[in-house]
Amino acid sequence: MGPRLIPALLIVLTSAGLCAQEAPFTEVPGLKEKALILEIVARVIERNETEAWSTENTKVTIPGRAVILKLVGKNVIVLAQFTPYQREDGKTFLVAQGQVWIDTPQQGLKYQSTIQTIPINYGEQVLFFPLGNQTKEGQAQIEIQLELRPFDKKNTPQEGQDTKSGDTNK
Repeated sequence: MGPRLIPALLIVLTSAGLCAQEAPFTEVPGLKEKALILEIVARVIERNETEAWSTENTKVTIPGRAVILKLVGKNVIVLAQFTPYQREDGKTFLVAQGQVWIDTPQQGLKYQSTIQTIPINYGEQVLFFPLGNQTKEGQAQIEIQLELRPFDKKNTPQEGQDTKSGDTNK
C-alpha cells in the first residue's frame, strides 16, 4: 500500500464509523411522541426486612426497545431486560426477563432465568423479583420496582444519559 493510500483509507474508515452511529431517537421525527421513561429502583432486602442496598435509574426508551439492568454482587450477577410494548388499543405492558447467576459453596454456580409479561399503566409501580418472590430462609431478596411513563422533555434526561441517585449501602 502506498503512503498516500493509507490516509485516504483511514478517512474512509472513519467516515464509515460516523455514518453508522445512530441518531438519538428523540431527534428522529415521529419517535419522540412514542418515547417512554422507565424508572427503576433496585434493592437488596435482607432476611430481617432491612434494605441492605439500593440504586435508582431513569432510562429513556421506545416501545420494543429493551432497557438493560445489570447488578453485580459478591456472589451474584443479575441481568434484567425490560421491554415496553404498546398494543393497538393503547394499553401498555412490559416484558421482564431476568437471568441470575449465584455462586454458593454448597451448590457451586447456579443459573436461573425468568420471563414475565407485566401489564402496566403509566405512573403505576410494579415489582419484579429476579430470584422469585419467595426465597429460602436466610437468603437476601432482590426487588426491582418499575414505573413507566410517557416521555416529557422538561423533566427527563436526554437519551443515553442515566440519572442515578447513587448506590446506597445502609
